[in-house]
Amino acid sequence: MKKRRSRIINIATGKGFNTVAAFQPENVFYLTNFWGEAIATCNNDKTTLIVPKLEASRAQHDSKDCEVIFSDRGPRLIETFINETKGKVVCADDGGYYIVETIRRRNSGFIVAADTFHEGRMIKDENEIGAIAKAAKVIDDLYEICTHEVKKGLTERSLQTKLIFEAMQMGANIACQSSTLNPLIIASGPNAALPHSQVSDREFVEGDMIVVDLTLRYGSYIADATRTFAIGMARSEIKKAYEVVKKSQQLGIDFAKEGVSCEQVDKECRTLISYWGYGNRFIHSTGHGIGLNIHEPPWLRTPNQQVLKRNMAITIEPGIYLDGDFGIRIEDSIIVDNWQAKNLNTFTKDLLVLG
Repeated sequence: MKKRRSRIINIATGKGFNTVAAFQPENVFYLTNFWGEAIATCNNDKTTLIVPKLEASRAQHDSKDCEVIFSDRGPRLIETFINETKGKVVCADDGGYYIVETIRRRNSGFIVAADTFHEGRMIKDENEIGAIAKAAKVIDDLYEICTHEVKKGLTERSLQTKLIFEAMQMGANIACQSSTLNPLIIASGPNAALPHSQVSDREFVEGDMIVVDLTLRYGSYIADATRTFAIGMARSEIKKAYEVVKKSQQLGIDFAKEGVSCEQVDKECRTLISYWGYGNRFIHSTGHGIGLNIHEPPWLRTPNQQVLKRNMAITIEPGIYLDGDFGIRIEDSIIVDNWQAKNLNTFTKDLLVLG
């Protein structure tokens, strides 16, 4: 915890700040080990966690190496924060327009610079990598369950229900993006051609491709992986496209080394897919960072000259999508290293025909 705070403070100091403030739960957690309604402040002298009284007991139990201050919710919480940071030059993540303007009227040195937290969180420590690896292991176990459960007549929603239950039984939690109504992506047949398809009551039928994109949180940290299965049979065009995606994904993993730019990884995956005639069917970036959020920097896309560094946690997930027909995506959570990326997902990427 102290090393994480030191990393954030060093980045902020280099930008002219002497204090950092976190309003977003993931950044509060990063500084204090407490995930909940709170504000965290940190400087070279101390870390303070300001929580409403309803969170007092939990904050005292969960937080580490910080002073906990209790306050009423709403304006009183903000007033407590203002008093704690009086005269400080504060680098903050985004607390929302009302909160930011309220604080700025009292402290002109309060600046929103969320990229400071992103920069610090991109490099994972041993404990963070361990948590992501545990989430990835649960995902692999869920894919093994898929090999027994997926069959003709099963619905997307039924498979999602089964996988959520099993994930929670294994100690994982479900992470959901604000842009989707469902925590998992289970997309079959023509739905699979939509990268962020919403789960429906559609039944699996002979010849379907089923994209199963699982995002799980374990110990607050996220792993993200995708496998694509066939139902009953896979026609020749699908087999060809699947092998192209598989080769592209492995190429991306091979290139994801320290010192390589995000753009280069994206271009390598995209060039291979384009060579086989599917260039305009690869309609999203090659990957993204993972950690306390599902999607966070670094972004593996073009243009992006940001260089990968050791212990960044990223996904590699090329795909091919034929609108109204089928979609294929293969994704792993990996840890960047000097020579060879560490793949946290071990479940087979061979095309499995189920049901």
